[in-house]
Amino acid sequence: MAIKDYFSSQSDQYAKYRPTYPPDFFNYLNTITPRKKNAWDCGTGNGQIAYELAKTFEHIFATDISQSQIDHALQAVNISYSVQPAEKTDFDNHLFDLIIVAQAIHWFDFEQFYAEVRRTATKDALLCVTGYGNIKISEEIDPIIADFYTNVIGTYWDKERKYIDEGYATIPFPFDEIETPQFENRQQWTLEHLIGYLNTWSAVKHFIKQNGYNPVEKLHAALKEFWGDGAKKEVCFPLLLRIGKI
Repeated sequence: MAIKDYFSSQSDQYAKYRPTYPPDFFNYLNTITPRKKNAWDCGTGNGQIAYELAKTFEHIFATDISQSQIDHALQAVNISYSVQPAEKTDFDNHLFDLIIVAQAIHWFDFEQFYAEVRRTATKDALLCVTGYGNIKISEEIDPIIADFYTNVIGTYWDKERKYIDEGYATIPFPFDEIETPQFENRQQWTLEHLIGYLNTWSAVKHFIKQNGYNPVEKLHAALKEFWGDGAKKEVCFPLLLRIGKI
């Protein structure tokens, strides 16, 4: 399977504008992982998951297929970054107490990745698959973004995007699954931050490449009417989450 890398371009923008994950999510991970020696953050992107896990794990191994992403990733003394595909790494057998994938597993070859998960996991280790659903802001703004998502750039999403739309409920997950709490990621954003985030969408990049202009500019103008100059609004991302014993 050809590896898709849509995130090396503008990786500095990806690091700046992509949403973070809430503290209660990491607190929950800490309560269910009694051994905290080594963790693997697979598809690390800007390193935000690795950085948070580094506060409680002895060592974090963080991988991505994009050197550019890693170049802009958050740093800590106990994080080791490397450019490696999810499906084939040079890690030792039975190394990790926790393997986590955030907003990336839909790009993977599931069968090959899960074989690598089983090879590199310690006994009773956990696999955590997480991500975030579509943004929610207000009754006025949400339909405008939904129309853009579906009707303007809808045909430019890769087929793998369906797994996000389906809340990761339809990904293969051949592990002993744990029932998890529901988490939401709530942040205060300016309109400029929202536009920066929308510009990191892979479908927007595909649209620009094929049409020669950025469709987010028209959306920006439409959203200004409901936002206000310099104002911050609460944006909410429901967390997608599946955890299993390996």
